[in-house]
Amino acid sequence: MKQDPKNRYPSVSRISDAQRVRVVKEIFATVTGKYDFLNHVLSAGQDIHWRRFAARRMNFEHTFRYLDVAAGTGDLGIATALSHPGIHVVGLDFVREMLDTAQKKIRRRNLSTRIGLLQGDALHLPFPDGGFDAAGIAFGIRNIPDKQSAFREMLRVVVPGGQVLILEMTFPQHPFIKRLYAPYLTRLLPALARAFSPNPDAYRYLADSILDFPPPPRFARSMEQAGMVDVRRHPLTLGITHLFVGHKPGPD
Repeated sequence: MKQDPKNRYPSVSRISDAQRVRVVKEIFATVTGKYDFLNHVLSAGQDIHWRRFAARRMNFEHTFRYLDVAAGTGDLGIATALSHPGIHVVGLDFVREMLDTAQKKIRRRNLSTRIGLLQGDALHLPFPDGGFDAAGIAFGIRNIPDKQSAFREMLRVVVPGGQVLILEMTFPQHPFIKRLYAPYLTRLLPALARAFSPNPDAYRYLADSILDFPPPPRFARSMEQAGMVDVRRHPLTLGITHLFVGHKPGPD
């Protein structure tokens, strides 16, 4: 594993899939305590609005259940439960430390009867076919090397016509915004992380993963290649984040 001497984690472009999974697990196990705080600070509070935007675009007509894949500290699942009072949420993540933090937040909001958590693998979802109206993932798909398998699993567990929603940081396409955003990701974000995080190198890696993420049109096509239909893109905050919404083919 070739490593930048200034960074304990290797570049995304120089790492195998198996190594990347191990790196991601270590990163999220070590930044949990400051994860929410840094997300809010580094996005100027926009991450809260992005999740609410995603939650408002979900539809529940059959199972009234939502699956939050790579649930992390639970923010998207909580936002969805608050936006849709009649549904039940299942959050799944492979990092126990993140789920422990999510559980505390769920209890504080008195949502324990409506949100359940499970440690598991996004590539092998432990659910039957068609058990959810919608499945989503916020800021996690870029850390899953085998995105096609993750897409197919999310498609499998939603009902025919159900939604798959991907909320992810993307590199802005506008030339002027690009010139501002690249130094922010590569210099300012790691500098801020050094002041607050016990593992600031994690934020160098996460910035690298955003730079490595495919352009939104290409990512939307990859969702279609996995079998989704009617895939739509919603750029948010000058394109630094996108919500992608696809559907499982339904009855004619």
